[in-house]
Amino acid sequence: MFDSLPSREGTYSYKWEKYKGMDIIPSWIADTEFSCAPEILNALSSRVKSGVLGYTLPQHHQGAIDAVVHWCKQQYNWEIQPEWIIWTPGVVPAFNMACKAFCEPQDSVVVQTPNYPPLLAAPRINNLHRITVSCILQDGRYTIDFDALEDAASKANTKLFILCNPMNPVGSVLTKSELERVADICNKYDLILCSDEIHCDLILDGSAHIPAGAIDTITDKSITLMAASKTFNVAGLGTSFAIIPNEHVRAAFVKAGAGIVPWPNVLGLEAVEIAFTQCDDWLDSQLDYLRANRDFLVSAVNDIDGLKTVSPQATFLLWVDASGLNVKNTQQWCESRGVGPSPGRDFGASNCFRLNFGCNLDMVKAYAGRLAKNID
Repeated sequence: MFDSLPSREGTYSYKWEKYKGMDIIPSWIADTEFSCAPEILNALSSRVKSGVLGYTLPQHHQGAIDAVVHWCKQQYNWEIQPEWIIWTPGVVPAFNMACKAFCEPQDSVVVQTPNYPPLLAAPRINNLHRITVSCILQDGRYTIDFDALEDAASKANTKLFILCNPMNPVGSVLTKSELERVADICNKYDLILCSDEIHCDLILDGSAHIPAGAIDTITDKSITLMAASKTFNVAGLGTSFAIIPNEHVRAAFVKAGAGIVPWPNVLGLEAVEIAFTQCDDWLDSQLDYLRANRDFLVSAVNDIDGLKTVSPQATFLLWVDASGLNVKNTQQWCESRGVGPSPGRDFGASNCFRLNFGCNLDMVKAYAGRLAKNID
């Protein structure tokens, strides 16, 4: 199932269009090369064959709502109420909505680095100041620099912390004690916590994902952003959701998107329902495949002079430190070898790059081999 490589010919894939006509393997944007679960494809086909694709309000799609409630209980032992769910067309609009809802112009937003580029861009887009807090490597694992986080949170007019957990690009999964420390800092300095958890169902090392909103001490000041998109490769269907327990926080969030942010795609709602109720076996098989890919790639990268990496706990993304190459342009170095990763500079670290191993093993071996070549 996962060993095949579906053709992207004629699909206008963003990932593949970037290097179209070039001898460069695209290993950048975070979607996988795996066909969707058959159950999802069958459900979408059935809906299309019905012949009607008119307006569908997410709050009327009881199947998708019930599926999210079920998934949160099954996956995270988190019991949520249906009214806590706010549907959005993606997590990027959602964390920008949080900026609008809880900040005034020139307020500050805290984000960790390295981080997903649209998240780093959100404060500036909303006329806000960005305060970055570095991740630090401890005992072979990245975590937040909590002293720096507290210093950032304590600054005047800091209103919001946008957390990324599991961390993109470094792949760490925050522990309960780490999340409780985040909660303590946010409460101490009266910050709203908006947690981007889009990779939360791609845990590779047996760790438990704990949603931000499930931490009792921060529940009433939390916005937890999730989606089926990364896990089930349905990002093109434009559907995600925020889980917001507090009615006042929820109302402010909804107001921030009024008249601007559209409803999710009707097919996306269908995909969420099926993904969260019928695709457990498919997901387990995908996770097994990703673990094998990760282990191969971590070993291969660490065998290349000038490169080093640590094994990610989650995601299908590998963060590579290329500072040992001593080159001026890390991205150019990769592309000259026929590999197109995500540029580290976009994440806040120009001497690094991010590789996507959500593909068949042959493709992983191909770009690992190209990176290992000694090119004069």
